[in-house]
Amino acid sequence: MKPMLVDTDVLINFLRGKQRAREFLLAQLERAPILCSVITVAEIFAGMRPHEQDKTRGLLYNLEIMPVTRDIAEKAGLYKGAIKSHSLELDDCFIAATANLHNATLATGNIRHYPMDDIEKTAVLSD
Repeated sequence: MKPMLVDTDVLINFLRGKQRAREFLLAQLERAPILCSVITVAEIFAGMRPHEQDKTRGLLYNLEIMPVTRDIAEKAGLYKGAIKSHSLELDDCFIAATANLHNATLATGNIRHYPMDDIEKTAVLSD
């Protein structure tokens, strides 16, 4: 089975105790590796409350964190340049490029943030 790259919103929902995110991640642990972009790590820490640090680090410690490589940066730039949408964020381009280059399915609660045709996506709905 393909690895699963989890988007920031899925991990935030898990950390906030949302049942669907919890069930999704626990099911994935039994199927395939769960990957996370280093961009997601930065996004999570940017919005984290001080009392959430230990729990957040514990979760991230159990995921395979994927660094931004030159190939990922180039692919992210190509996405940003090719997709003419004012709402397309560069950080989402980096996450999508990570999924693409690691042949991973992208799990997200915001499918519309990822209009790329060359990545497989799965929706993880919020509670």
